[in-house]
Amino acid sequence: MSVHLQRQDTFMRDSIPPVQRLVITLRYLATGQSLASLHYAFLIGKSTASLIIRETCVALWDVLNSAVMSQPTTAEWRDIAEVFGQTCHFPNCVGAIDGKHVRVLKPIRSGSRFYNYKKFFSVVLLAVSDANYCFRYIDVGAYGSSSDSAAFGHSHFGRLLASNALELPAPQNLPGTTYPAMPYVFVGDEAFALGVNLMRPFSSRGLSVERRVFNYRLTRARRVVECAFGILANKWCFLHTPILFKLDTAINTVKAACVLHNFVRQRDGYNFEDTLSHALGRTQLTGVRGTAHGAHVREHFCRYFMSPEGALPWQMEAIEN
Repeated sequence: MSVHLQRQDTFMRDSIPPVQRLVITLRYLATGQSLASLHYAFLIGKSTASLIIRETCVALWDVLNSAVMSQPTTAEWRDIAEVFGQTCHFPNCVGAIDGKHVRVLKPIRSGSRFYNYKKFFSVVLLAVSDANYCFRYIDVGAYGSSSDSAAFGHSHFGRLLASNALELPAPQNLPGTTYPAMPYVFVGDEAFALGVNLMRPFSSRGLSVERRVFNYRLTRARRVVECAFGILANKWCFLHTPILFKLDTAINTVKAACVLHNFVRQRDGYNFEDTLSHALGRTQLTGVRGTAHGAHVREHFCRYFMSPEGALPWQMEAIEN
């Protein structure tokens, strides 16, 4: 990291050491302090503080991305699915997907593209989380006016999933069953299109008991990404207010916070309490069509959750409350 942050001394003055550059950036990410506050706290110019934050966030992403957010291998996908099965009781699940609005200044000459339905300017943070609240993929920068499904469709992860390039494991039987082999799936809310590898809840109108149970079980798995957003926003408090930088720098600060989130969780472990509420806005829900094959996979999960092999003792009580 120090190599990425080291700068050349000049005849006029010594360069700011890498450690101090990192401290300034972490102070901003953790508190959301203004450049004026950083100017007085560290006795540096506001433009210097802005430059340091921009360069350090880029360096954090470059150094930590491959270490804490690399694309999982087939074996790692299986390990992720095993944790989901144990903690969320949703077998063959390899991730939970959701998107949140991150407030930014209105980008120059952007019109209304970043103006969202909640009446503020934002970019979309689309994330895939595992059951340990770590981000496996993120995509930052989609227009605030975009829905989750649009941001997902244009993201690198969405293209990888559509082209079967994620190296997901081969379909496997659900626990306690011998047929059929079921694909590994991601879970999301109503904003996402139903697919073979992407499950969404049933529409809330006129649901049968088994479909209500499926929605309950899917929600238990999907909530991990909501919790991940909560942990992220409550540790890196700059996300509580609009990011007062140009768009590129704002995106880089969010990406840096996400890799730092993974780094801290992997270093400190997963078995401790966190504040799971957050100030990030939900993205807009829009109706999207799914595939017939995806509907068939969802129906099989639906039947499995009502079978003796897949039912939970408390699920009927949970859907009645």
